[in-house]
Parts: sequence; structure tokens; C-alpha cells
Amino acid sequence: MGNGNITLTINGEEVTAQKGQTILEAARGNGIFIPTLCYHQKISKTGACRICVVKINDRMIKTSCTEPVTEGMKVETEDEEIVEIRKGILELLLAEGDHNCLYCDANGDCELQSLCYRYGIEPSGSDFPKNTREIDYDSSYGLKRNENRCILCGRCVKACAEIQVKNVWSFAGRGSHAHLTSDISEKIGDSSCVACGTCVQMCPTGALSFQQVLGKGQAWELTKSSSICIYCGVGCKIDFYTNREGQLVKALGCDDGPNNGHLCVKGRFGFDFVQSDKRLKKPLIRKNGNLEEASWDEALDLVVSKFSGYKEKNGPDSIMSFSSAKCTNEENYLLQKFMRAVIGTNNVDHCARL
Repeated sequence: MGNGNITLTINGEEVTAQKGQTILEAARGNGIFIPTLCYHQKISKTGACRICVVKINDRMIKTSCTEPVTEGMKVETEDEEIVEIRKGILELLLAEGDHNCLYCDANGDCELQSLCYRYGIEPSGSDFPKNTREIDYDSSYGLKRNENRCILCGRCVKACAEIQVKNVWSFAGRGSHAHLTSDISEKIGDSSCVACGTCVQMCPTGALSFQQVLGKGQAWELTKSSSICIYCGVGCKIDFYTNREGQLVKALGCDDGPNNGHLCVKGRFGFDFVQSDKRLKKPLIRKNGNLEEASWDEALDLVVSKFSGYKEKNGPDSIMSFSSAKCTNEENYLLQKFMRAVIGTNNVDHCARL
């Protein structure tokens, strides 16, 4: 076919893919499910977990996340042999780690658990040797690390290196002694981690998790709403998660925004002021030297009277506005329009100029 398109068959269905795509990309582009653990579309391909294996041309078993499509290729994504391979991989992953689904730091949002449920795999209770490692609960304000639930998929390592470009995470040891380690110290809080949380958002199990959400609600109990980060002018889009009590407990980067799902430490964890007891929830007006609560109508009427008085007494150029990069473009536009059209002055400035 022209335009770089090729034709192949997946599960008996003829589909079209782009030249250079992998089997996994072609399958997902055509709405066909193939399970993955180490793969993520935002990082380079690994092919480590082998859970995405498929059968090519009725004979070859290949990892679909690394195998490129070719013209006329025939792919089977799930037959009896492939299912048995996947079951064996999942059984080994459960045997090597401490995957207690009754209490998991992933809070019901675990890709490993979902695949075990799909293929009917349960912990075997075998005597397979486990390398129990210390759980880092509290060295970091935002992150918790439980290597006993790590499946060595490498997502966090690549996310830190390729997205955040910090190279905090790496692997140490060989064979059954292989484990995740950080650059300076085994403790997250003592490493060079900047707490962006990208590794947690990419982790498919409960090996890395957010401190704030623990004990405040399972994944299926949380309600998602999207907003714009208030901390700078980039305009990162954030998915906020609220529990049944109305508490804001988690922030994830939204893929639809200019941040492409990534967040810095401020956007990731800087929402605790929402639940602060010190937060002002009503306008305050100073009366007889004391700040007293007032209605919004009363407060806004006071602002109007003050602005009108200054303008009448000293002219419109006695008033100026200073806008903020924390505001959206629309909010900044409204402020300068208000100053020019309502107040009648061009005294408009913005923090980004400084």
C-alpha cells in the first residue's frame, strides 16, 4: 500500500498499520487488546516482562512491543499456548514478590492485579525464595517505596531518565538478587529525587506509591476532575482525585495538556492548602481595625466603591494592575480588558516581564 501503510492480519482480521510500528502499536491502533507491564508509550521499548508475547505466522513467539510489523504478517494475540505462557509469567511474578492484594499500596489501581484477575492467577503459597527488602515509608514527603512489590519492569528507571532526566533510579544486583536502587542513598528522601512523582504514575504495581492517598480511599472510590495547575505559566493540566469525604487526595498529570501527563513537585503535591484550616473561605473586611467575615456581594461592592473613588479623585491613571502567570490566558485577558475598558488606563503589568 502507499503512503507508508502496510497490511497485516491480527486474529484473522485484516488491519492497516504504519511502516515502522510495532505489533503492539498496530494492535492498539485497531482496538485490539494485548496485555503489557514493562511497556509504556512515553518511554523507550524494553521487551523485558514478556507478557505481551504473540504468535507470528503460526510458529514464532515474539514480544509484540518490540517486533516491527511487516507486509502480509499474520499475528495471533491469544491462543492456548500464549495464555499458558502469560500464566507462567504471572505466577513467577507473584512468587518472587509480596503481592498482597488485600492491602496494596496501589489502592486498587494495579496492572499486575488486573492481569492476574484476567487470567485467573492466585498466589501459590510456594516456598520460592524471596529477597525481602526494607520498605521506605517516610523518608520522602510525597513518595513511598516498597521493593517487595517491584517486578523489575524498568518503567520508573526509564521515566526518570527519559522524561524527568534525573537518572535517580537504576537496577543493582544480578539474577534473583536484582533490585531497584536510587543514586545516592537507598532512602528516597536522601537521594537526588526531586519528587516529581513521574515514577509513581508510571509504576504498574504498588512498588512506588503516593504518601497522601494512603488510607484515604481506594482507586474505585475516588472521583476525578480536571483543572489547570496554579503554580506557573506553563498551564499544565492536572487530574485531581477526591475521596468520598470530599478530600483532595491525589494529583496525576493529564495527557491532554501541554505537559503530556508530566508534573513537577508543585503540581504533584502542592494542593494540601485546599484542606488547610487556615484557608480563607469567605471575604474579610476590616471594620474598626478588625477583619470580619462578609458576603461576596458586600466585598465586591466595597471594591467597586474604592476603585470608583480613586478614579474620580485622582484619575484613572492612579490605578494599576499586576497580573499573574498563575492565571490562565483568559483570566489575564479579562484583567487587562477591565483596566483599559472599565478603569480607563493602560497601567497593566505582568509578573513574567520581571
